[in-house]
Amino acid sequence: MENVVIIAVVVVVIGFAAGYIYRQKKKGNKCIGCPYADSCAGKCGGKTE
Repeated sequence: MENVVIIAVVVVVIGFAAGYIYRQKKKGNKCIGCPYADSCAGKCGGKTE
């Protein structure tokens, strides 16, 4: 029974992560997690060139 609970928690966490990534990509952010994601050039260096 413990294994089922652990698997369920892992599936929920992965689902939330996938949803977050989907929403960020839909917004047009190229670098997820980058503080300059909305204006980033896509190189993830943190520099807006």
